[in-house]
Amino acid sequence: MKFLLFFILVCLSFSDNAQSAKVKKLHEKAILVDTHNDVLSTLTLEGKNISNRLTEGHSDLYRFREGGVDVQFFSIWTGEKARNPEGFYKDANQEIDSLEAIAFRSYDMMTLATNYDEVKKGLRQNKLVALIGVEGGHMIEDDMKKLEELYKRGMRYMTLTWNNSTAWATSAMDETQKADSLKHKGLTEFGKQVVRRMNELGIIVDLSHVGEQTFYDAISVTTKPVLLSHSSVYTICPVFRNAKDEQIKAVAKNGGVVCVNFYAGFIDSNFAKRMDELVRRDEKRVKDSLKTYFDAAKMNDLWKNYFNRELEPLRPTISQLVDHIDYIVKLVGDDYVGIGSDFDGISFPPKGLDDVTTYPLVTAELVRRGYSKKSIKKILGENVLRVMRANFH
Repeated sequence: MKFLLFFILVCLSFSDNAQSAKVKKLHEKAILVDTHNDVLSTLTLEGKNISNRLTEGHSDLYRFREGGVDVQFFSIWTGEKARNPEGFYKDANQEIDSLEAIAFRSYDMMTLATNYDEVKKGLRQNKLVALIGVEGGHMIEDDMKKLEELYKRGMRYMTLTWNNSTAWATSAMDETQKADSLKHKGLTEFGKQVVRRMNELGIIVDLSHVGEQTFYDAISVTTKPVLLSHSSVYTICPVFRNAKDEQIKAVAKNGGVVCVNFYAGFIDSNFAKRMDELVRRDEKRVKDSLKTYFDAAKMNDLWKNYFNRELEPLRPTISQLVDHIDYIVKLVGDDYVGIGSDFDGISFPPKGLDDVTTYPLVTAELVRRGYSKKSIKKILGENVLRVMRANFH
């Protein structure tokens, strides 16, 4: 009996090892494209050098390689208030400067690409292929010349809005939370001109963050496939940043790709609900109880620790993340879904996906669910490569 049990355990161990080897080989052979990473506006702006291996944040060049990342869109982001007195456009150029500096000093590991041939060349050289995605149309400051200048600097997608609307496009946040005060919804005529000019130049139209009216206006104007660079599924997790079924179908009809976001609050509605409760109900109560410290910094640190401690057990699983991929595949097919992690722009990824080294766990879950090698390769990168090829000159 003991021998039989030992034999079964050996067989199971052998099977697990064989499966791990299969996943490793598949992940290495696939071209992994991540359409959204915020490391430039977090670690890099804090003075951290991602050319070195870091012990903080989600990303650096060594960890990209360890996680099998082949192509990375680096997000150029600034919020509603510009960092520089010169404005949002200056902020964008500052971050592009930092990415160019990283590429220059790490030429043996990374290359900046501006067209599809350069992407393929970088892949052949076994380098991380870096591309520039500008997250928010406010960075062109309502000026078509600035759109063109950012294109010249390497911008290859632009998210039409971030959470803040522009004079020519309304955001998902504003369309859902400030609908009554909006002067217009969707794209103005200038906004439609922006989309047309992006098509002409070879800039992918990114519809993450945009309001539904802006989304449908842009879909009706664009002549090229679009991206949702970091959005998940509304039906599973009904938050304003996720894509509804009809939007996903519209993206598929357009030939575009929905790239699933790893943020816990966009994956699991229970997490999103608890976070909302913490911010709306608990923050004042907890901070009131801490007022005896008479130290604002100490009080904020204690609140942050409480906030993190409450949410940590609710982080969704990798399986719950892949449920979003599954949903899109079942709704429209495996040609229209990709990866847009939002690493270094999110506070709570799923359990186990703690940085960019952990992408193979997504591949493992897809294998576990019975996805074919062909489908997995599409999801990990080939679908986005198709969109790039269709847009880039």
